[in-house]
Amino acid sequence: MSEKKILVSGCLFGWHCRYDDGDTPCLHPQFLKWKEEGRLIPVCPEVFGGLPTPRPDCQRTGDKVMSCVGGDCTEQYTKGANEALRLAKENDVALCIMKEDSPSCGSTHIYDGTFTDTIIEGQGLAVEYLRNAGYKVFSENMIEEVIKTLAK
Repeated sequence: MSEKKILVSGCLFGWHCRYDDGDTPCLHPQFLKWKEEGRLIPVCPEVFGGLPTPRPDCQRTGDKVMSCVGGDCTEQYTKGANEALRLAKENDVALCIMKEDSPSCGSTHIYDGTFTDTIIEGQGLAVEYLRNAGYKVFSENMIEEVIKTLAK
């Protein structure tokens, strides 16, 4: 397996950058090995887009990202998506591992925008930008697939 870099959601890396000031570290042994080897490039599109931690919960609805208190956060999410893409290019990453269900980082599922804890098929805004630029994006639940992809 080559020493390719991997863009990862900051909360998976262990940063306390979630909307609730939490983290959701990925504890898969291979992920931890990549972290130890310095191969992971962490990013939190929401924080990099200018949002504070903690912050109101946000969900994606179509092309907009709205907060649970009614604010439109699309501008910050767009800025963060562009920052994630910039980091991916700057570090010549091979692929990305992003936090599932996030309005920025969800790779196959996101919350539906109604703030009723309903999950639907969809992708976060940063993931959309990364995929549109040609990057393969996986969730933290797909580490075995990442291992196979990197081995090719």
